[in-house]
Amino acid sequence: MLKRIFDFTISLIALIILSPFLLVIALFVIFDSKGGAFYIQSRVGKNFKPFGIIKFRTMKPDSDKMGLLTVGGNDSRITKIGYYLRKYKIDELPQLINVLLGEMSFVGPRPEVKKYVDLYADEQKKVLNVRPGITDIASINYSNENELLTKYSDAETAYIEIVMPAKLKLNLEYIRHQNFISDIKIIIQTIVKLFIR
Repeated sequence: MLKRIFDFTISLIALIILSPFLLVIALFVIFDSKGGAFYIQSRVGKNFKPFGIIKFRTMKPDSDKMGLLTVGGNDSRITKIGYYLRKYKIDELPQLINVLLGEMSFVGPRPEVKKYVDLYADEQKKVLNVRPGITDIASINYSNENELLTKYSDAETAYIEIVMPAKLKLNLEYIRHQNFISDIKIIIQTIVKLFIR
């Protein structure tokens, strides 16, 4: 209950304060390339319930038809402004709406697309017992995931067999020891990581 109150209150305040900034970013995205300001993708949420995760659009329209993974920082599908939005995670800010609606939390396992969730083992599916989050310890540890995948000839296989299991292991560990203080620490670590970037 405390976590949900925190999520609702902070997301509402943040959306109000950041609304002028979000509007400016939205206009930049629209003027930078064809397409709308936002990209909504179906993800699997708590208790396997699908929801639309909201991001600023950082790719050219229909780019997801060429693959769900982004490999490296020079993906030709990424727009000019999209590169910087991704680098500083600004594209994630519209997820404050998901948090406000109760579909996500500030901290929790990052929500995955159904294609990859279908590959989860029974133990790994336990990450779907909690609300997904904007950030988590796995996101911090694998903040260079896109660059990491460039080392493999088959990026998707590497993601499925190496990266995804490692991230899920971290998420399961988080769930076992989850508390309000640990969430605050993860939020602080995320902010520090962004400044380092």
